[in-house]
Amino acid sequence: MTATVAALRQTGRAGRLTAEASALWEKFPARPAPVSWENTCHDRTAVLARLLAPPFPLDSATGQHQRRFGLVRILEWLEAQPGRTWQDRWMSSGVDAGGGADPHWRQVPVAWLKNTGRIMSDNTTAHMTLGAGLLQLVCGDVIRPSIGWLLTTTSPQNMAAEMARVRDRDGFTALQAIGQTSMIGNITAAGAFTRIAFIMAAKGGTVRDITVGDSLELMQVSAIECDQFGRGGKGPYFYQLLHAMGVFPADAPPTVRLFSPMYHGQLTPEQLIDRYDLACRPVRDLLVDYLRERQPGLDFNSLTSLASHLGRLFWKDLENHHPGIASLNLAPDIATAWKQRIQTKAARITDGQSGIGETRSPRSDVASCLIAVRAFYLDIAQWAVEDPARWAMWAVRCPIRAEDMQSRKERGHRKSRMDQRTRERLPVIPTLTAAADHARKTAADILQAAQTVSPGQEFTAVGQALRRVVLTKVSRRIWAEDPRTGTRRDVAREEDNAFWAWASVEVLRSTGIRVEELTELSHHSLVRYRLPTTGETIPLLHIAPSKTDEERLLVISPELADVLATILQRVRDHDGAVPLVIAYDTNERVWNPPSPLLFQHRVGMENRPIGSAGIRRLLNTALAGTKLTDASGRPLRFVPHDFRRLFTTDAIMNGMPPHIAQLILGHKDINTTMGYKAVYPEEAINGHRAFIARRRELRPSEEYRSPTDEEWEEFLGHFEHRRVALGDCGRAYGTSCIHEHSCVRCPLLRVDPDQRARLLDIRDNLTARIGEAQREGWTGEAEGLKVSLAAANAKLAQVDGLLSRRDTAVHLGIPAFRDIAGRTATFPKDPK
Repeated sequence: MTATVAALRQTGRAGRLTAEASALWEKFPARPAPVSWENTCHDRTAVLARLLAPPFPLDSATGQHQRRFGLVRILEWLEAQPGRTWQDRWMSSGVDAGGGADPHWRQVPVAWLKNTGRIMSDNTTAHMTLGAGLLQLVCGDVIRPSIGWLLTTTSPQNMAAEMARVRDRDGFTALQAIGQTSMIGNITAAGAFTRIAFIMAAKGGTVRDITVGDSLELMQVSAIECDQFGRGGKGPYFYQLLHAMGVFPADAPPTVRLFSPMYHGQLTPEQLIDRYDLACRPVRDLLVDYLRERQPGLDFNSLTSLASHLGRLFWKDLENHHPGIASLNLAPDIATAWKQRIQTKAARITDGQSGIGETRSPRSDVASCLIAVRAFYLDIAQWAVEDPARWAMWAVRCPIRAEDMQSRKERGHRKSRMDQRTRERLPVIPTLTAAADHARKTAADILQAAQTVSPGQEFTAVGQALRRVVLTKVSRRIWAEDPRTGTRRDVAREEDNAFWAWASVEVLRSTGIRVEELTELSHHSLVRYRLPTTGETIPLLHIAPSKTDEERLLVISPELADVLATILQRVRDHDGAVPLVIAYDTNERVWNPPSPLLFQHRVGMENRPIGSAGIRRLLNTALAGTKLTDASGRPLRFVPHDFRRLFTTDAIMNGMPPHIAQLILGHKDINTTMGYKAVYPEEAINGHRAFIARRRELRPSEEYRSPTDEEWEEFLGHFEHRRVALGDCGRAYGTSCIHEHSCVRCPLLRVDPDQRARLLDIRDNLTARIGEAQREGWTGEAEGLKVSLAAANAKLAQVDGLLSRRDTAVHLGIPAFRDIAGRTATFPKDPK
């Protein structure tokens, strides 16, 4: 292990590496930095004589004069530093201490030279000549700056070109020849050559002397310095060039993406909790122990989320509002206040006048936070029974009640939103698939047409007039531009994006698999099953365990088989095999073993898997040309999980039993499967009609014969006989009035609002008759009339309520029964 890497590990910055990256670091150590070597031990005269002799001098006399001036001044400054060799003096100067501690290193020698009278001013020319002089010392292997200094300072310019000119022309020529065979742009290639030059400057030797460990060290230092200073290099393309050149041994890893700052290793429970700087040490230790207890049953993403809920949203929030709190036994007012605060979160807003401000917005994951805290309390209470010595002191009343959790109403609202989202997207699936297929074919035609012409020539493809761009450097990339506007397009990248967007849409809609399962599909996922009865071969798609750790097999439809065959044809190499690639598991924060993944494409000189984020970008690419909108008129957006809900809804609506859909989707609970299925009004109507049809099948068939004319006239006549002065009688068909025609008192009377005036007359008449009965002493008559008066008042209140609702209701144009039902019937004449 080099001193640079050891220092990085001591600072803790190397602790974020994945386990696979750490193993590579141990297997391929970097070359140690020697204390001295021949060129750094020469005296000033020998150094000047060597660096002013070929191949170091420039053809330009002016440029060579500036270089000589800068070289002399740099040597004078270094001679004033303590040390036996030029490398000792360089390190003693302090400009390389800590790996880029002084980004503007020229200020140190310029200040010394100005103070000693060797230069008159610290102008730009002085800075440039010192840089040219240092470049000669570095390329001449007199001093070897550290990797960190080279990555983070304004190091001498054109180091790669100078290294190729004076140290290893053949090596850089070979690298350039290999780079021309890749689809990498000039800027990326130049950055890769610069990083190779940095390794040569820091370690010495030529291109073929670079080791795997040297490259790993640069990647790790670059990731850390880029994280600290916001710069440091671009990508691992330099490693791909060296690997393709045959510099590394056969067992060298094909990629060093493992050292990218994007891919962090797993953090321990202690590290997860310590991110929140909890003040109460006993509670901090309890949370760490709890996470360690739950860790075997959770993936790393779930463990991280649990740590965030308990450490940040729960306990850290309590410490911020109640300093000194040290007990889980929360007072009711403290628990209530926390549950109120957790409902919202801080959100930044931009005001045109006052600038950036902060407001509170509803938190979407309130339920998951409450569930995590409630489970934390209940788990400790359960574990206290099993291991009281460890957990009993923390077993207290849980502040989260069952009714605090997500209510049935909230779940219904969420289900309604998801169903509406499904109903909006299911009808446009044919449009989306057709658009994706059209974009794929169009991009392929343009790329093929561009490949048939020479740079600078115009061509026409799918009705578009384009011109192939003339590139300044040799490259396999193909650009085209509009002759009228000059707008340039990377047609090779467009074709790649269009193809994988089409493939993503087709596989997701045909299988209903999760996006992480899509990215893990490999050549090994395609299996065959032979029916034992008929010998027929059934193609199956094997889905590896993912979220629920359950593998499953899906039948491959003929349409899906065509899609998979097209994907295989695209990803096979010249030997006919699917290349092995390594993918990063974002849920577990680990690197999967090399596998022949189906969703992979060429990036630089290596094949890389297409991750979940890439799939989402591809879906946006496919939707960009459809011009589809949602109910609010905004552009329609798809996420990969939408296809899972669409697949479920379409399958069950077309007759697939829900328990079979559950097995295909990999759900443990059938309620989850039914939650994915959207409900359609048409489905409810058809289901009700089917129920009526089944009920009729169970009843005697003679009850459903066609009625005769006499029976139909009798049926209509019943409704005619139900018509009374105040409205309609609601008695059942074929029954007579059992209330002796006391319609005002009868609860079955449906008063016609148009007869309100008649009802008022009846009420007034009843009031007058009651007064008469009381005057005449007819007590029994008065009591009966009072009952009728109360019924009349009730009927008036019913009519008034109906009229008020009718005034505020919105007419939908649906005909009422009275508008469509027959109101007349023909009765036989009385024989008298």
